[in-house]
Formats: sequence, structure tokens, C-alpha cells
Amino acid sequence: MERSVLQGLAVFRWGAWLWIAAVLAVSRHDIRRPWLAVGLIAAALAVTALDTALLGRDHTALLRPGPVVAELAVGIALVLCDGWAYGPNHAFATSQSLGSVWPLAGILAAGVGFGFAAGAAAGILMGLARAGAVVANGVAIDSGGKILSLTNTVVFYALGGAAAGYLISLLRRAEREISAARAREEVARTLHDGVLQTLAVVERRAATSDPDLARLARQQERELREFLFGATRAADLGAGLRAAAARFEQVFGGRVDVIVAADAPQLAQPECEALVGAVGEALVNAGKHGEASKVTVYVEPTDSGGVFCSVKDDGHGFDPATTGERVGLARSIRGRIADVGGRVELHSRLGEGAEVCLWVP
Repeated sequence: MERSVLQGLAVFRWGAWLWIAAVLAVSRHDIRRPWLAVGLIAAALAVTALDTALLGRDHTALLRPGPVVAELAVGIALVLCDGWAYGPNHAFATSQSLGSVWPLAGILAAGVGFGFAAGAAAGILMGLARAGAVVANGVAIDSGGKILSLTNTVVFYALGGAAAGYLISLLRRAEREISAARAREEVARTLHDGVLQTLAVVERRAATSDPDLARLARQQERELREFLFGATRAADLGAGLRAAAARFEQVFGGRVDVIVAADAPQLAQPECEALVGAVGEALVNAGKHGEASKVTVYVEPTDSGGVFCSVKDDGHGFDPATTGERVGLARSIRGRIADVGGRVELHSRLGEGAEVCLWVP
């Protein structure tokens, strides 16, 4: 998805460069400093060619600060030096400027690479460069029309960068959801005839000899079927956490208190599912490894509008400095929360239980 977006941006970048080259050719007789105009267009060509080469080799390189900053710098130079290339009183003239379109590519690249805030900031910076170009061109900003023209430029560039950043965030989320759906479908094809049938056999054979094992197998089969074939449910953090707590109490026999602050925000479904899944894994660790008899799950809002969740148990605890992270913690907890842009901290001491702290935006 990112590669496709960057390919579209590369086409735009080449088209914009061809336009400023055509402007130079048509208005060459009006340019006072042709060496400056040629130098600026040559710099834009170098950036365009370099970005195209990077796209063919490793498209992720275009999302790093270096190429984006270089493109923005050349774009600012085009806008700022346009008046010097043409001469005095060109800032608000009807003739076409060299930096009319190509600098927008750098603003869009900033939005794609670093989000809507960076795109908007790059647009504002480019708009301010045009204001600086007017001053450097010796033109006084002494009328409402000129102020409106400059403001229009700033708003146009800022909206372009912000829109690019917001659009790429939507596309990335859609790609994650599509990937998850395809992975779930693949898992369903792989597990349907194997694991589900095995769980059903275990449930039947252990029904009389080991009721706890039969109940656990039935529960796991139900959860797996719901994950693979169940309908998508609306995000309900409290209900999900209480269900995870009930599973802990059934399997390990302990007690879990779930406390959700009344002003906790409602999370979107991906964030809610990630948090519930991570808390469920933390409860399993508390019961299986810590042999905890009591666990408290506490949820409250953060100042930034997200959610903080604490899973604190009274188990054996451990020393994080000497105990390596198990797969459950690394993948099922840290991995889930990292996928939605959150973070995880673990606090524990021998004999004093453990606490898993999770922050979700």
C-alpha cells in the first residue's frame, strides 16, 4: 500500500518538474538571473531522480527524515528564490512562478511519512517561505488582497499536507484490517479440520474422567470458533475484560476484580480487542506462572484521551532482570499493544506479585 502511494507521488513529482521546466522555457526572456533558475530546477530534478531511484530500491527509505527534509529544502528554495530569479515586483505578477506545483510534493511526502501533523507543519513552513519571498522581492504587503493571497497559500499547503497524512493513516488501518481478515481466514482453513476436532475429542473423552479438562476444552473450542467464524462485535471494553476475568476464575480458581472508571473513553474496535487480548494473556500469566489468587484489573482515562490499564496480582512475582520474557508477554501482550500504537511496562519483585501496565491511544 505504501509503495503504491509513493509510486503515485513519484508520478506527481515528475509531472510537476516537467511543468516548471516548461515554465522556464516559456518565460526565459523574463528571467533576470537564468543561472539561479536553472540551478533551482536542476536541484529539483536531482531530488526527483533520487527519490525515483530510492523507490525502485527500497521504498521505505522515502519515509525517512533525510529524503523528506531534502525535498522540502529544495521546495522552499524554489519558492523563496523565485522572485530573485525573475527580478523585482514579480511576487504578485500574473506570470507563472517556478515553484508553483513541485514544492507540494515535499509537503505530501511529509504527510505520508510522518502523519497529518507533520504534513500540516510542512505546508505552513512552505507558505511562510512564500511570504518571505514576497519580502525578499521588494514587494510591500500593504493590502488586504495580498494578505489574503499569502494566507490562501499557507492554508492550501497546510491542508494538502494534513490531508495526505490523514489519508495514509486510513489506508494503513484498512491494510491492517484486511491483513488480519486474510490471516484469520487462513487460520480457519488450517485449524478447522485439526485443532477444533481434537478439542471436541478431548471434551468427549474427559467428560467423566476429568470434568475440569472437559470444561476447559469446551471453552477453548467455543472461543476458537467465535474467533474464526463469529460475527464482528462492537467494541465493549468492560464486557471484554469481565469475560477475561471469568475465564481466569474458571480455570485457575482465583478472583479478579474489574474496575473501569466511569469516564473511561470508548475505544475503537481494534484498540479494544488488543487491550482485552493483552489483559487476558496477563491474567493467564498471573494464574499459570504466578499462581495468583487475586488480581485487580483497573482502567482509567489518560490525559491524552487514551486508556491506562493496570493488571496487578498477588502471585509469587519474579525478578525481571534475571527472568527473560516469555512468548506470551512478548507477543500476546507487547505485540498486541504495539500494533495499536500503545506501550507496556512490567513491574515485579520476588514474593510481591506483578503488575502489567498498558497504555492504549
